Amino acid sequence: MIRALWLYLSLALVCISAQTASARDLAVVNARIVSAPDASPIARGTVLVRDGRIAAIGDAAEVDVPGDAEIVDAQGGTVVAGFWNSHVHLMAPPLDRASAHAGDVLSQTLTSAYLRWGFTTIFDIASAPGNAIALRERIAAGEVDGPHILTVDAPFFPKDGKPVYVPDELGGWAPRLAEVATPAEAAARARRQLDEGADGLKLFGGAIVGGEVGVLPMDLDVARAVVEVAHVAGKRVFVHPTNAEGIAVAIDSGADVLAHTAPQAGPWPEALLRRMVEDDMALVPTLSLFEVEMRKEGVPEAIIQREVGITKQQVAAFAAAGGAVLFGTDAGYVDAYDTSVELRLMHAAGMDWRRILDSMTAAPAAYFGHAQRKGRIAEGLDADLVVLRGDPAEDVAAFADVRYTLRGGRLVYRAETED
Repeated sequence: MIRALWLYLSLALVCISAQTASARDLAVVNARIVSAPDASPIARGTVLVRDGRIAAIGDAAEVDVPGDAEIVDAQGGTVVAGFWNSHVHLMAPPLDRASAHAGDVLSQTLTSAYLRWGFTTIFDIASAPGNAIALRERIAAGEVDGPHILTVDAPFFPKDGKPVYVPDELGGWAPRLAEVATPAEAAARARRQLDEGADGLKLFGGAIVGGEVGVLPMDLDVARAVVEVAHVAGKRVFVHPTNAEGIAVAIDSGADVLAHTAPQAGPWPEALLRRMVEDDMALVPTLSLFEVEMRKEGVPEAIIQREVGITKQQVAAFAAAGGAVLFGTDAGYVDAYDTSVELRLMHAAGMDWRRILDSMTAAPAAYFGHAQRKGRIAEGLDADLVVLRGDPAEDVAAFADVRYTLRGGRLVYRAETED
């Protein structure tokens, strides 16, 4: 019995070794390559991929492509590093129950929602406890095709502060359980979530509860307790601000990322911007969120344009002050996955194509501690790549026109029409 078991294991190891040895290189050819937001384009280049990493990058005449390599023809399109979406929620069916659904069902959803738009990394910033981690594990095991997932796990609401728009049940979990009343309670849960695999934490600086209260701020001592635990562990804290008081909670607690702009706060003055930049805060604009939500609620167009105008001012001023802007769409909360609207609004807020590319690649990779593996196209880094049909230097909407997505050197999305 023992001998038979050893024979089985030996044969399995031989098979694995043979598969590894026979793994083909992959080359992206006929490409206009923009290796980093500040890099000069390579007009006609090649990216060679080996074992999930970038083995070579350069002019087509300089990169030696093995004869048996798998070829991905960019057809003159633009190749950039894999995109990050730094604000999503894995709480819409079927992604809200990652352990319950078949792998092909989850793969199909993740492909249409994220891989199809070039996202090779996403940051889930609030969903049911353990759900995003379970989904990440299934992707790592090869059961599901999807992006690399970072998560804050469950959010932190103020006591009696579950937002009115959050349902009473979410993936089998009651969101009211996310409310915290004391710093000790908050710190204990923060430690538990990080110990269980969370990559950061998320608190609601201002929770929209409606009624006479309107927006309920997070207790500052509770917020500080969450931030302290996260920073000891080397993790970032996101804050949902809503209004000026929520922004103050984010700043005074020492939190890191504003998960939204905040039209209720009005235009951001220079002193506020200076404080945020000095504190190394980052901003996820989610400009399209406000437009989508207000139109859904039937808000008059004049008010929509006023509110969106305020959010664009906030983004423009923050970017001009040198703040780190991170691309994010709130996908999963809003049922809108097409990134072209967000791209155009960011451009209208004064961000050129290079700054937008930075917000989708190098900036989040650096801010969340992954710059040694992701965010650029360079030898030794993960082969997370996006092949665009067009040139974003001519039109930023080209970032949404994805021909191929590669994650870890594997082709995970191919447009149905490649021409």
